[in-house]
Order: sequence, then structure tokens, then C-alpha cells
Amino acid sequence: MLTIWGRKSSSNVQSVMWCVAELGLDHRRLDVGHKYRGNDTPEFLAMNPNGLIPVLRDDDDEPLWESAAILRYLAARYGDDAFWPRDARARAQIDKWAEWGKLNVAMEVNRGLFSPIVRTAPNRRNEAAIAAALQSIARTLAIAERQIAAHSFLCGDAFTLADIQFGHILFRYFDLPLDRPDTPVVRRYYDRLCARPAYREHVMVSYAELRVL
Repeated sequence: MLTIWGRKSSSNVQSVMWCVAELGLDHRRLDVGHKYRGNDTPEFLAMNPNGLIPVLRDDDDEPLWESAAILRYLAARYGDDAFWPRDARARAQIDKWAEWGKLNVAMEVNRGLFSPIVRTAPNRRNEAAIAAALQSIARTLAIAERQIAAHSFLCGDAFTLADIQFGHILFRYFDLPLDRPDTPVVRRYYDRLCARPAYREHVMVSYAELRVL
């Protein structure tokens, strides 16, 4: 059985949990980090010396940390050939979009929008910086508009690991109180993700506990 350490309000944990659920894997998740603490104990630091979540252990194997590494492990060990191809060339096409989704969209939404809005007191927000970040992210999402326009998912008509890395952050992006530029293709894609039970359970999660008032 898989054991995952990490609170459900963490977007990195959400990407892992969404993947676990899509693959139908037996698991347990332990609340760790933020108000739950536990990530600074000797036991946790022995698994991940960075003290960060998520951490995954598959049975008695060595613990894994870094969400992207965890996702690749799950995909390689448990995913089918459509989700994570065995052919190196086909897999690389999915991997490049997975990296793009994590680095250029997920990290930027969290850094440029989510933290400045949700994890910053209203009287300390830099509205100009938020507006600039929103415009920058909109330019990045224009790439996704073109990429998804002719397909059902980010890398074609099959749901892949790239959709996990890109799609998990869209809940926060569309849930935040923002005057977002119009991205109709990405919006329809997001609506399809919202219809997936695993997405609703593990990604569309309240982040109220993170809000700074």
C-alpha cells in the first residue's frame, strides 16, 4: 500500500493524490505540514531532509520526495501505456508538457497569484504585482489554448501525466477572485477535469485553512 505524507490543502499533494486516485491505487494519506506540523520531526526528516511535503512510500521501499519525481514513479510503475508510454520518444513528448505545466503554470499561479492573494493579508497585497502576474500567466495559458484546441487533453486525446501536472493548478486559478482574461479552450478543458471524480475529491479542496485575514 502507498503512504502519502502531506495535507490535502497542498497543491503538490493534490497532484499526487489525484494521480493515485486516477490509477486506482490503495493508499493512506497522513496530514502533515502547515497547522498539522509533523514535518520537522526526526522521523520525517529522516525520510525527507528538506522537511517538505509530499513524501510517498510504496510498501517498505525507500521514501520518495519531490512531487514530480513521485508522479513519474507512479506513472512508470502503475500507469498504462497511454498515461505514460514505454517508448522513450512518446514518453518524452508527455514529459515535456508535464514539466511545462509544473514550472510555467503551477509554480507561477502559486507564486504570482495564490500566495499574494490567499496567503497575504489584504492590506499587504501588491495589487500591481498580482495584475502583472495574471497577465504573464494568461500569455502562458495562450500556449495551452493552442495546444488543447484540437484535442481532448494536453497531449492529445488520452489523459496523461501531463494533465496532472498542468490541470491540478487550474482549480486555484479559476477559483480565485480575479478578472481573468478569456481562455475558452482552457476553461472547457478545466470543466472536463471537474467532471472527473478523482479531480473533484482530491483537487477541488478548500484552501480556507491557508487564508491570511
